[in-house]
Amino acid sequence: MILSRTKPAVGGESPASISEKKKSKSKVPSLEEYLQQRDYLGALTLLEFKRSIGEKEEHADLWIGYCAFHLSDYKRAMEEYKSLTNKPDCPAQVWVFLACTLFFLGLYKEAEEAASNAPVSPLQNRLLFHLAHKFNDEKKLMGFHQNLEDVTEDQLSLASIHYMRSHYQEAIDVYKRLLLQNRDFLALNVYVALCYYKLDYYDVSQEVLAVYLQSMSDSTIALNLKACNHFRLYNGRAAEAELKNLIDISSCSFEFAKELIRHNLVVFRGGEGALQVLPPLIDVIPEARLNLVIYYLRQDDVQEAYNLIQDLVPTTPQEYILKGVVNAALGQEIGSRDHLKIAQQFFQSVGGSASECDTIPGRQCMASCFFLLGQFEDVLVYLTSVKGYFYNDDAFNFNFAQAKAALGNYKEAEEVFLLIQSDKIKNDYVYLSWLARCYIMNQKSRLAWELYLKMGTSSDSFSLLLLIANDCYKMGQFFYAAKAFDALEKLDPDSNYWEGKRGACVGVLQLILANKESKEKLKEVVPLLLNSGNPQVEYIVRVMRKWAKENRVLLS
Repeated sequence: MILSRTKPAVGGESPASISEKKKSKSKVPSLEEYLQQRDYLGALTLLEFKRSIGEKEEHADLWIGYCAFHLSDYKRAMEEYKSLTNKPDCPAQVWVFLACTLFFLGLYKEAEEAASNAPVSPLQNRLLFHLAHKFNDEKKLMGFHQNLEDVTEDQLSLASIHYMRSHYQEAIDVYKRLLLQNRDFLALNVYVALCYYKLDYYDVSQEVLAVYLQSMSDSTIALNLKACNHFRLYNGRAAEAELKNLIDISSCSFEFAKELIRHNLVVFRGGEGALQVLPPLIDVIPEARLNLVIYYLRQDDVQEAYNLIQDLVPTTPQEYILKGVVNAALGQEIGSRDHLKIAQQFFQSVGGSASECDTIPGRQCMASCFFLLGQFEDVLVYLTSVKGYFYNDDAFNFNFAQAKAALGNYKEAEEVFLLIQSDKIKNDYVYLSWLARCYIMNQKSRLAWELYLKMGTSSDSFSLLLLIANDCYKMGQFFYAAKAFDALEKLDPDSNYWEGKRGACVGVLQLILANKESKEKLKEVVPLLLNSGNPQVEYIVRVMRKWAKENRVLLS
């Protein structure tokens, strides 16, 4: 797309005037120098200055469009190229330049129309190749694919399509082949590093990226990728430290770089400023929508997350996974089996795909799919295969423990539940109920009762009380079953909880008689019985007091 700058010689000038021009040129860089240094802002400023003073520059309009395009000011570039197409002597290739600007503005239909007015060329074919991908037109995509040649530009275009279709290894193969042929194409290392990043090989990505940063230490894109690797390998603070040279975004020449840094700082800071930064970037940076959805999920605003993602047609594994998570969360919140079924299908699509089945996210997806289907043996198969990567991950441990408990592995489930540090999870009823059940099944009913005592009065505390009463009774831990049924009876005197309490209290006496329970427990059981107004109380208490008297147990 770079135009020729060859000019005819101009004669008739004196040696003095030539000397003066040489001096002026040494002070003000020429357009050629700006372009060679990739200083597109300087080149654009020079062109606009010459235009403002009426000084003619050959192909000035084309160069202004070119510089604006490379500064990511696609709207300005589009305006320049559109203006040129209205002129009778407009070069035919301007139509494909215009199409490129429209493509980057997301105006794909308009880009296709403009490209159709351009003469057949490799650039036009590459553009139409990318448009076919955007339109999900496989037939056209293959047609333009066949027109690609074994030249650098076409192969780079092919690699980018592989990347966007999540075929990262295929993209790496193309980039590495080009690197072998062109050792000085250092930027290809960035593309390779980005592919490794997408494959979750963050250490490898760092090693490849270091090759490029040795030569281009101030590259915005490379430093940003390095920061992202640090975020994955370490934490947000380490990632932000890597961006210290770019945080002063006013020094960045590229608007896209400014937006990218704003976006990533929100992610690195755990969502801080998400509502201010991310909404305007939704149509600029694809990940902005996804990260805003994640922000809403973390704020428990599931409906807002769903509203933001429901019309998104997923094309990448990350989009499929996030749509699955949102549908699962919404389905559980409103009790919708339809949303849960949609979530299960999204998870299965990723976990069952050839490209993702052996990746960590792919295995997590299959685990989620089987979790929703209630097939917990399969859940454990997949979660066990990746648990080494998630030892301190609270969300992973929560799901892992639930699956173990659902299969009756209560001892192991209890150990995993107790690894969880998140207060949000530990205050969730699902966590409390499963942990209480594990305690009871592991003969630790006192700990389950203490969980209840720490809860405030709510529908959840009532449900936990009911669980403790029934599970303790079932497991023959009658003392805490009696306490739980007593509390339930106080909350609802007209219910039949008396029958449960009566059976549990008698059960305590049986355990005492079998020397499996302390005699002192009888002191607490009798008052529980006396709390009830049932006529059977008098007889049961009389029997207990008689036994206590015979065995020298002092009752209050």
